[in-house]
Parts: sequence; structure tokens; C-alpha cells
Amino acid sequence: MVRQEIAMMRTPDGHGRLELDKFHTPKAVRAEPEDAPVNTLGIRRIMFAVTDIDDVVARLRKHGAELIGEVTPYEDMYRLCYLRGPEGIIVALAEQLGNKSVTDVLGNP
Repeated sequence: MVRQEIAMMRTPDGHGRLELDKFHTPKAVRAEPEDAPVNTLGIRRIMFAVTDIDDVVARLRKHGAELIGEVTPYEDMYRLCYLRGPEGIIVALAEQLGNKSVTDVLGNP
């Protein structure tokens, strides 16, 4: 019997959705090492935009996430970091600085 929890999130623009699943039964079977490199095939990482990266990092660390490297600036537009969750999935966080986004700088294709 499959027992799971599902959380559905809608993107701020209302056009996209993200579904997160946590399976309780049957027990998961790991096909890769827990600390697989970031370029391993499959969905190994996901990125979220946040308004306070330091606060989010602190809250995730309380739940077992491990900071990979450090929070670093990207240009003068973002502060970025990567964390590895308890199940090995890498979560990237991006805090926008000021009003310029990557799209503003690079243009909209």
C-alpha cells in the first residue's frame, strides 16, 4: 500500500505549479549515492527565489540541510547558495538584490 503526503504550490504568476511528494510507504529504494554530484542525471536539484536567504538557510539547517560552500554574491544582482537536504537533493536559493533581475540585464529572448 502506498502512503504519501502531497503539497501543491502555485508560482506567483499563476501559470506554473510544483508538486512535492513525501512517500511513507513503501520504503524508498536509493538508486544513487546520497551525496551524488550536482550533474548526476535526474532531478537532483531545484532552485527557489527567497527574500531573506540567511533566514531560510538557518531554518533549513534546523531540519537537517547542509550548506554546500557559502552564501555568495552573483554580480550585484543576487546572493546564491546551495544546500543538500537529508535525502541528498540539492536545493539552491537565490535572493535578489535591488531591482535588477537577470532578465533586465540580459534581455528577454
